[in-house]
Amino acid sequence: MKPVKTIHIALGSNKGNKLQFLQAAVDAIFVNVGVIKKISKVYKTPAFGFKGDDFYNACIAVETEYKPKKVLKLLQDIELKLGRVSKTTTAYESREIDLDILFFEAEVVEENNLVIPHLQLQNRKFVLQPLLDIAKDFKHPTLNKTIEELDRDCKDISRIEHVNIWLKNPRKAYTFNNYNYLAIEGNIGAGKTSLANKISRDFNAKLILERFADNPFLPKFYKAPERYAFTLEMSFLADRYQQISDDLSQLDLFKDFMVSDYDVNKSLIFSKVTLPEDEFRLYRKLFYQVYKDIAKPDLYVYLYQNTERLQANIKKRGRNYEKNIKDDYLEKINTGYLEFLKSQPNMNVKIIDVSEKDFVKNREDYLWLLNEINSAEADG
Repeated sequence: MKPVKTIHIALGSNKGNKLQFLQAAVDAIFVNVGVIKKISKVYKTPAFGFKGDDFYNACIAVETEYKPKKVLKLLQDIELKLGRVSKTTTAYESREIDLDILFFEAEVVEENNLVIPHLQLQNRKFVLQPLLDIAKDFKHPTLNKTIEELDRDCKDISRIEHVNIWLKNPRKAYTFNNYNYLAIEGNIGAGKTSLANKISRDFNAKLILERFADNPFLPKFYKAPERYAFTLEMSFLADRYQQISDDLSQLDLFKDFMVSDYDVNKSLIFSKVTLPEDEFRLYRKLFYQVYKDIAKPDLYVYLYQNTERLQANIKKRGRNYEKNIKDDYLEKINTGYLEFLKSQPNMNVKIIDVSEKDFVKNREDYLWLLNEINSAEADG
């Protein structure tokens, strides 16, 4: 996954329905740039540097995977969509919406059309006041002062008035409040770990990831499946039980729910494909003895990818022991999952076809997938 940076953006409007423009910008930033972590109060401030109506100003903290120039382009596109006309002079003027990158974590950027940190933020109360709400302890990377210190030292005496209205965080439309435990499942290369990571990061969930990479029998299985199948499945049986029982029993008071990139029943699904019938019957008896008291997920999300996409994803991540996985093996695993899910009438299941989506790179696809998960009616 791409590294995520926390950035701070200033928003301002002094034309038309100013609050509506600010909210529309916040919504568009969430859709196009990244998840919004904090939103300041809204402040009414006089026009700075020219005569015009009072501004409504606010600041937001956003987590994004994009680089600075990409974020600048996205913000400029949002401004245009909201009706802002490109400036024909260098003078200050009224505008429907104004979006400025203030900080990009501690990065310093100096390019022709982009300078970060914003050169004038320390001199402008209408920027510092909303920044105080969300980042008072953040230290300016070149001035080496916190926002609180910059505000105290600022010479701007402009009148700043809090407006008793609040911008809404669009993230709250994607709620997981109904779930204590969400399991993301799928075939090899379906993207379940990537999705679990993103949901954990964006929605304050405790993350439970399968520790398959440390299994010494996995590379051996792919080279000699008949020889190592039973050993592999037994090792997974023990490891998954230990991990899931430990993680589910350890509550995290600072997290809202739990999300995992696997469900323990995958042991049954894979073993049915990899083991001879007699060994599978034995394995199944052991499985039900081991897992009889393990908590079930409140929602089981199965990410379906067609075989062509799975192979492309497997190739892209470049694990040597996976390079010889055959199409028929992936198809058997997928069939095993679907047959299992159809046999579980009491399990809350959501099957989502993501074969034509790239929710890792495309934020629009990611938000579409969140909508699918949050839809009221499950498939199971």
